[in-house]
Amino acid sequence: MKTQTFFKNWLLILPLLVFSFSCKKDAKAVEPTDLKLEATISTDGSGRVDFVATAANADRYFFSFGQSTSESIRSNDGKAYTIYPESGTYTVKVTAYSASDKSIEITKQVTVEKNEVIDNTGYVSPESYPGMTLVWRDEFNGSEPDTKFWNFEEGNGTEGWGNWELQYYRKENTRVYNGYLTITAKKESFGGKEYTSSRLTTEGKKDFLYGRIEMRAKLPKGQGIWPAFWALGANIRTTPWPFSGEIDIMEMVGGGPGKDNTTHGTVHYEDGGHKYIGGSTTLKSGDFYDKFHVFSIVWTANSIKWLLDNEEFYSFDTTGANKDEFRKPYFLLLNLAVGGNWPGSPNASTVFPQKYIVDYVRVFQ
Repeated sequence: MKTQTFFKNWLLILPLLVFSFSCKKDAKAVEPTDLKLEATISTDGSGRVDFVATAANADRYFFSFGQSTSESIRSNDGKAYTIYPESGTYTVKVTAYSASDKSIEITKQVTVEKNEVIDNTGYVSPESYPGMTLVWRDEFNGSEPDTKFWNFEEGNGTEGWGNWELQYYRKENTRVYNGYLTITAKKESFGGKEYTSSRLTTEGKKDFLYGRIEMRAKLPKGQGIWPAFWALGANIRTTPWPFSGEIDIMEMVGGGPGKDNTTHGTVHYEDGGHKYIGGSTTLKSGDFYDKFHVFSIVWTANSIKWLLDNEEFYSFDTTGANKDEFRKPYFLLLNLAVGGNWPGSPNASTVFPQKYIVDYVRVFQ
């Protein structure tokens, strides 16, 4: 009887052993493949990033969020999130494992913009001037650029916007928060370029003929960094540049002493060929990165005058038929370029990201 019982039990156990061996053998042959990682960066300035990893034959995932103090966390469904404490670019690594412990990994860079307290130190211009009325303003008090005023120009333009610039302009590089518009230049690959930034215009929405036009801003710095506040003739679509004219209210080409503390005011026009002329001003101490300044022009039918913190540093006579470009309406532009003919390319000393912070833009007539 014992022999029969043992034989019966063995017959019951044998299929289970065969099945178990078969599963283990099959599991050893399975490896995870086609690993992908998607990241959704919160736009509210909280620093939160949500991740979704997917892979064929994956049993579990481990996320490392690119912070020196963080440990890898496990996710069975491939979903995870973290909240970064500071702005910056982080390298995230995900490892996918199969049931047989075979693994595959992928890395991805994410750039996070945290809400920050902006030091408002610097010159503040008055809200009225004798004999003039405030006719238009943007104080950037909303949560995004006002679409009644601003357009985004995206891409790299023709020949790098005509200057062989290196950035790809994206809407995503502009934020409005707590009363400031911030354009951020980043070192990241997008659209075939190594850098991204933003460019905004009022074309087709608001243009101006004469008046006092000013902007209060804190500028970025560094080799290859090129912030600008400028204006183009509103007829540029039908009258090619430079016949349509250009007024550069503020340009800075970064790159250390003599550059990060100097801004330029220039005009471009047609007079038997492309002509340009302008002036510059240099701070007595510090850089334009250190605190806010107000960049202005006073534009009449006879002249354009450039001012820094209400002190004039250059004047251009616009009288004469060869300068009639400057007696027609213009629209405004704000942009932060990287590289180009004038500033040259960034180098090892250039720190990214760089921020162009605008407090307000105002027009008086």
